[in-house]
Amino acid sequence: DFVEIAKKSINKVVHVKSSSTGGDYSIEDFIFGRSQRRPQMGSGSGVIISSDGYIITNHHVIETAEDIQITTNNNQSYDAIIIGSDEQNDIALLKIETNNELPYAVFGDSDSTQIGEWVLAVGNPYNLNSTVTAGIISSKSRDLNEFDQKNQSFIQTDAAVNFGNSGGALVNIQGELIGINTLIQSMTGGYVGYSFAVPSNTVRKIFEDILEYGDVQKGLLGVRGVALRSSYSKQLNIEETEGFYIDVIEPGFGADNAGLQKGDIIKSIDDVKINRFSDLSGYLSSKRPGDKVKVRYIRDKELITASVTLKKSSN
Repeated sequence: DFVEIAKKSINKVVHVKSSSTGGDYSIEDFIFGRSQRRPQMGSGSGVIISSDGYIITNHHVIETAEDIQITTNNNQSYDAIIIGSDEQNDIALLKIETNNELPYAVFGDSDSTQIGEWVLAVGNPYNLNSTVTAGIISSKSRDLNEFDQKNQSFIQTDAAVNFGNSGGALVNIQGELIGINTLIQSMTGGYVGYSFAVPSNTVRKIFEDILEYGDVQKGLLGVRGVALRSSYSKQLNIEETEGFYIDVIEPGFGADNAGLQKGDIIKSIDDVKINRFSDLSGYLSSKRPGDKVKVRYIRDKELITASVTLKKSSN
């Protein structure tokens, strides 16, 4: 029942307004000799994830912020501070102080979501109170640019998301948080049929890492290579057209220690099927150094299973 899900969700989403003094000078400033720059203003949404005032939003919403104000769905305003941020995954953690217990979103398991599943996008754009739109999951492990060196792995949905919804909640039909709405891909800047969210398993790990360690812990497998497709398979003279082809094994990392070699083809990790690089990077983004993962790979047409311990990068 979308009505019940919306009732549960709208009070857990807030408006995030940020400001900084790093704006540009205008023509009028030069004409009238003003020495101060005009303030830059930013606007987006956020999701309350604890009763004592922790809030998740996008890194780009607060990237240059010197002052952040949170407005809840019942028009209460609070000053917020930045606890930590992960630019690569575009996630930031904020904190407000309040004597009241706040309604908060419960994390769902984004790995268990399925294409075609109904979802709601909840945002608080333009400080107009919470806005709800509905759609389905259109794709998973979506990387918008395979060649930009960013390990993106978004949930794609056709629920309408527009400017100001950044940092808002993507929830399933149980009302659980399965993603943070992050961006749209559009020639006009407006919604054109699909939008993208950072999966909740990645968001939850970032939240826990920042609180426990002060930064984001990245667990690495220690492999480099390419996601297979028919054209690559022909070049490599192999029959497999799905999976991650290992071209380089990083010495001393988990894959090396577990005996993986150049030419092996990773088919799954912890029973998560690996068809694209974003499948691999997306799943590993929810892991941290020291975690063990079960890697299934093909070597000489034989399916082999290995336990690999993830390692933190020295760089």
